[in-house]
Amino acid sequence: MATVHETYDFDVPVERLYEYLSVHENLKMLFGIDVERISEGSSEPNGVGAVRKLSFKGIGAFEETITEAVPNERIEYRITKGSPLRDHHGIMVFSSTAALGSHLDYTINFDAAVPGLARAVAAGLSKSLQRGFPKVAREL
Repeated sequence: MATVHETYDFDVPVERLYEYLSVHENLKMLFGIDVERISEGSSEPNGVGAVRKLSFKGIGAFEETITEAVPNERIEYRITKGSPLRDHHGIMVFSSTAALGSHLDYTINFDAAVPGLARAVAAGLSKSLQRGFPKVAREL
């Protein structure tokens, strides 16, 4: 099992950060890949049950489904189609900071059937998030 755990503080209220990152297409800024919502959630477009497709040029695509969405607190999701990763679970936890900004605690756990793949993917995801957080901060 591999774990990616990254945190970042933003200079915007938690409501603004949650609003931005809950929109699937905005994840392109975070990960540097194409992301599109392909089906809406049960009570809101980007909420529980919503499915998004993440596309990698030359590699293919996979789908993630939102399993929990608590406004301004957390978003949880799982890969549900098209990935060599197993038991994938992503959790974004949002909180306010003392400076009236927001803190994002982002954890992704997964495994892979191919030896060494989970470790390589984890390293790539960490780098993507470290590069993506400042880009998101500039967008906000």
